[in-house]
Amino acid sequence: MVRTAHLERAHEFSPASIVYRDTRYDYDPGLERGLDIVRAGNLGAAFLLARSHVDTLEVNEPLMISASVRSALAIAAVRIGGSLRRRRTRVVSYAIENLFPPPAASIKGRIGRRLRLLLARFVYANLDRLAFGTDASRELYRRTYGAGRAATATIPALPAAAHPANAGVRTPSVVFLGAFDERKGLPLLLDAWPLVRERRPQAGLLLIGKGPLESRARASADADPSIDLLVDPPRDAIWDALATSKVLVLPSQRRPRWREQVGLPIVEGLAAGCVVVTTSETGLADWLTDEGHYVIPADADAATLAAAVADALGDGRTPGDLLAALPATDGRRAADDWLFGRRTAPHESVATA
Repeated sequence: MVRTAHLERAHEFSPASIVYRDTRYDYDPGLERGLDIVRAGNLGAAFLLARSHVDTLEVNEPLMISASVRSALAIAAVRIGGSLRRRRTRVVSYAIENLFPPPAASIKGRIGRRLRLLLARFVYANLDRLAFGTDASRELYRRTYGAGRAATATIPALPAAAHPANAGVRTPSVVFLGAFDERKGLPLLLDAWPLVRERRPQAGLLLIGKGPLESRARASADADPSIDLLVDPPRDAIWDALATSKVLVLPSQRRPRWREQVGLPIVEGLAAGCVVVTTSETGLADWLTDEGHYVIPADADAATLAAAVADALGDGRTPGDLLAALPATDGRRAADDWLFGRRTAPHESVATA
């Protein structure tokens, strides 16, 4: 599925065609302008690829098993089309998954899962290059598949510094950005907020997003003058909010079928010079810990989260200090360049399995 962030990157990356099946909740169709983007089902995409002269095909990562049928058909299509034209297509993928697909509850679900996992192994076996966005993902693939034939590189999914206008000391402001649901930790944050205010009476909280818990977010904002709410605002408003916030909080909670891979709000908060408070669920947990951000256990209670947020609000580093730790090139862009053969992996070893 394609989302707004994918389209934003497509405008910045080298030109490429995008073939997609569906969209995410945050999809902005206005960003399609200027892009070669085609909506097609699994078979339609396969026929399109078989007829096209494709130099490099990027497919969803193998452990995204919901896309394994589509990816396997796409690979088969370019292999067949390439053999007829006597031209081989390079197949690449970008991986950030860090949770092995859990068992299904029903017999039908278990059969379908097994078939998708077999197709995922086929996808993995046919990759020429595989870039990992986190160490957690690299380790999961190592445990799941062992060594494969693809050349691999680990290029952390970190943003380049956005250099916001306000790179100095900021007010004690906290922003939550993401879906209003339990897995993103919104209830835990709302439970923790009164405890944060006890230690930081001047602190303010801005909730940005949309989702099933919007009514609770709205009720909290109505009842507490220190909480503000922005429901599904435009991207410019999000960037403006991040550029004036001291702390970005995303207390992700694991679910049986979901674990935070990276957390786009974390990436955007880092790019804006925010101190990050999150849980150990994100694949960037080790990097965040090493760089002095605030990573709490996944099963932490509201008091533990409140203490981390209060400490982050008192962190003496400026946004400029935090931005200095980020790479010169956006990690996803660097991975894209490596996957498509435009550069070597920056500051990372590249191993051919």
